[in-house]
Formats: sequence, C-alpha cells, structure tokens
Amino acid sequence: MYYVIKRQRDIPMTTFIGFRVPKYIASKNNENVIFEFNKNGKPIRKWVKKEDVVLLTDNEQFFNKTMEKFKDLESTQKKLVDEAQEKLNQSVETFTETMNNGLDEFSEIKNSSDIPCQLKNL
Repeated sequence: MYYVIKRQRDIPMTTFIGFRVPKYIASKNNENVIFEFNKNGKPIRKWVKKEDVVLLTDNEQFFNKTMEKFKDLESTQKKLVDEAQEKLNQSVETFTETMNNGLDEFSEIKNSSDIPCQLKNL
C-alpha cells in the first residue's frame, strides 16, 4: 500500500488531502502520476500532476506523522485567517457606522441657509 499527500490548488482553505492507494504508475518522461484505485471490483485511474504530489511513500508511520504536521499547520493558519476576518468585519462595521453617522448629521443640517443644496426646493 502507498500513501499520498496531494496539494489542493483549486479549493480555498483546503490545501492538501491524504489518501491510500494500492498502485501507482509514474515515469521520468511524464508530468503526471497515475493512481489506480479499485471501486466495486473495477480499476479506476486518476491522473495527478507530479508537482502536486507532496509525498508518495510506502511508510505509513511517516505518512501519518507528516499528515499531523500539515493538519496542525493548517489549523494554525485557519485560526489566523478567522481572526483576521473577524477584525475585518469589525472594521467594516465601524466604517459603516461612522459614515452613516456623518451622513445623518449632515442631513440634519443641510436644510440650513448656509448649505447650498439643489434638492432643498424639490
């Protein structure tokens, strides 16, 4: 049995996946690795670019240790992103409140005679 860690490039916030595969085909002249799975007794092949394969090993213990390292790293980064998103949301809310207060304040005084506004007479 072989163990694979594959980089995920097209799914935001999911940067890698790990899986077991009974067989693979690779060559120096090809940019892809072919992983062969069995589903309902039929072989299914999936092509993966070599550059997206982070780890291909037959050492299960090393695979598990590496997966845990990546999971911990991903978890830490997701927490940082969540904190940054919360700060961004707070900043947007503060911006919106400040701008709305400024606009409301101006709306209250725009009817005074010293503010030239074309909409006063409409």
